[in-house]
Amino acid sequence: MNRGSGESRGGVNLPALRGYNEALLLDLLRGAGPAGLGRAELAARTGLTPQAVSKITARLGADGLVVEAGRAASTGGKPRTLLRLVPGARHAVGVHLDRDELRAVRVDLAGRVVAESGGPLDFGAGPEAAVEAVVRAVARVGDPTGLPLLGVGVAAPGPLDHRAGAMGRVTGFPSWKGFPLRGVLEGRLGLPVLLDKDTNAGAAAAAGAWLWAAWPDEDADPDAYTGRGADAGPDAAAAVAAGPYAGGGSRTCVYLHVGTGLGAGLWLGGGVYRGARSAAGEFGHQVLLLDGPPCRCGARGCVEVLCLGAVARGDLSEAARILGEGAANLVALLDVDRVLLGGRVVEAAPEVFVAGVGAVLAARALDPARPVVALAGAGVAEGAAELALAPLFGRAG
Repeated sequence: MNRGSGESRGGVNLPALRGYNEALLLDLLRGAGPAGLGRAELAARTGLTPQAVSKITARLGADGLVVEAGRAASTGGKPRTLLRLVPGARHAVGVHLDRDELRAVRVDLAGRVVAESGGPLDFGAGPEAAVEAVVRAVARVGDPTGLPLLGVGVAAPGPLDHRAGAMGRVTGFPSWKGFPLRGVLEGRLGLPVLLDKDTNAGAAAAAGAWLWAAWPDEDADPDAYTGRGADAGPDAAAAVAAGPYAGGGSRTCVYLHVGTGLGAGLWLGGGVYRGARSAAGEFGHQVLLLDGPPCRCGARGCVEVLCLGAVARGDLSEAARILGEGAANLVALLDVDRVLLGGRVVEAAPEVFVAGVGAVLAARALDPARPVVALAGAGVAEGAAELALAPLFGRAG
């Protein structure tokens, strides 16, 4: 949904859909930021009756999720009371399981990071060791006041089965195949757990950046935030401006992650596109060079082995060019609006990668209106947390 263009999902005046309608109003209030919205605006945007909106917002207020945000300027009649979301009312945790490190964040309902933790991880040590590392990380970022968590989003290397919550045969780590990571973690944590590919979480983070921009830290303790949100400075602001909803109409982006591996997350039609078998986005294993160097996936000449090989040689310009060629193939196939770059390799030399990928896309463009290339502006752990928040706002992520 693109709130900036005034579009919205419609509500349904049926008691059986009470939860759906509550999520719908919360979603609109989240997008409105601290300024909030009036009950009449909420009714107009959802199609719910004013009476239904009043009842729903009263329940949300009783749950501590919504408060009054003051009154709108009078236009001749009685000033309207505005309502806003309470970001600190609930939190969620996002965890990024990489091949050699783990990062966890706790976020509020506005997607702002309020705590984070990170450290080394040996993915090759097997699932049991990784589960213990996740449990410890969630405990470290948990709220010391005891505020309950909505859930935990876990982003891991693919392939994996998002629906079943089970790992696939991760390239280079066959012992992970079939491990029911979601179920095991739910049993250990006693919380809902969502498992997705790291690249899908990256795409969700990129899409969520425009929402985070609506929530500066003015209504919160400034010492409680790490500054990783959209108000963290000019770089973050630029990332928000380049996000998949920038300009009031953009709805598609590709997130390219370059770290210990290389993959893509696809944000198409207002949500993460995972494919029929959760296998979409295996970008790193498209073949660019027939009979090229062997890749750990078993093929030869893949984008991943070529790009990471250039990185290992210290030739970042060549790595960016190779990444750009793969990106150009995706752009030609999907006709996306944005190509967003993330991962530790990109973060170490952002200007090189943005310029290099952009140059290839410009050279191969068949249409002068080519996609914008920019940094993603948010990490995979933040995206995993965004996916964990999604059900509260009536979204599947």
